[in-house]
Amino acid sequence: MTLNPWRLRLLADLATYGTVRAVAQRGNLSPSAVSQQLATLERETRTALLERTGRRVRLTAAGVLLAGRAREILAAMDAAEAELRGLADEPAGTVTLACFQSAVHAMAEPAVARLAERHPDVTVVLLELEPHDSMPALRRGDVDVIITTNDFVGATLDASIDLMPLGSDAIVLVLPVGHPLTAHEAIPLSACADQRWTFDVAGSYMSDLATRLCREAGFEPAVICRFNNYMISLGHVAKGRSIALLPALAVDPRYGVVTRPLDPPVSRRITAAVRRPPVPRPEITAVLTALRA
Repeated sequence: MTLNPWRLRLLADLATYGTVRAVAQRGNLSPSAVSQQLATLERETRTALLERTGRRVRLTAAGVLLAGRAREILAAMDAAEAELRGLADEPAGTVTLACFQSAVHAMAEPAVARLAERHPDVTVVLLELEPHDSMPALRRGDVDVIITTNDFVGATLDASIDLMPLGSDAIVLVLPVGHPLTAHEAIPLSACADQRWTFDVAGSYMSDLATRLCREAGFEPAVICRFNNYMISLGHVAKGRSIALLPALAVDPRYGVVTRPLDPPVSRRITAAVRRPPVPRPEITAVLTALRA
C-alpha cells in the first residue's frame, strides 16, 4: 500500500476544517475533486475513512486515526524539506498562524507583510482562533504558531510548548462620545453598574473576562447584545446604545468612540506559542522573528 501525501493532506484538512467545501476552498479545488481524491484514498487503504450522511461527511474512527498520522507524516516531510532548504540559509515553506480577533490586523497582518518582504518563499496561512481554541489546536498539530494570551482563567502550561512574550494589551472601557463617564481620566468598574453592555459571545475569552471583572466589582452586567465581531460592537457603542469592555488593540480609530483605562488598570499578556519541534524549522523561526519585530 502506497499513501499519496497530497491525499493525506486533504484528509488532514478535512479533520481540521470539517467540510469538503472548506477543504476545496483552501486548496483551490472543486468539492467533487476533493471527494474523488478522498474516495481514492479509501480504495488505496482498503478502509472506510468517511461516513456520508446526505451531503455531509464525517471521519470514521479509522479516518480520525489516519488524519492524525497524516499530520505527523506531513510534518516530518515538511521538516525534511526545511532542513534541505536550510542548507541554503533561506527559510521556505508553509506556516499556519492562528490568533485571536483583535490581533489579526494589529499584529498578524503586519508580521506577514514583513515576512513577505524578507522571506518570499515562506507562505503564511492565517486563521482566527480565540485563546480557548488556539492552544488545543496547537497541541493537536492543526496549527504551527499561535498568538494568544496565557492569563485567561483555566489556562495551563504545557512542557512541550515554547512561549515567546510579545507584549501586553490594556483592557479599556469603550464609551459613546459625550457619555458622562468620559469626564474621568480613569474609571472604576463599579461606577458602571447601572450601564447597558455589549459583550462578546458567551464562552469567549472577552465575555468570560468582562463578566468576571464586573462581578469582582460587585454587580451583574446588564448585557443587551452579544457580537463576535469587534467592529459591530464598536458601531453599537458609537450609536450610544451601550458601553463595552474591549482590548485596546480592538479599538479601531475610525469609530466614534472614547476609551478610558480602568481603575485599577487591567491588561492581558500577549504571547506567541509553538510546539517544540524535533528538528529546527527555519520558516517558523522566521515567522516568530517577524512577530517579535
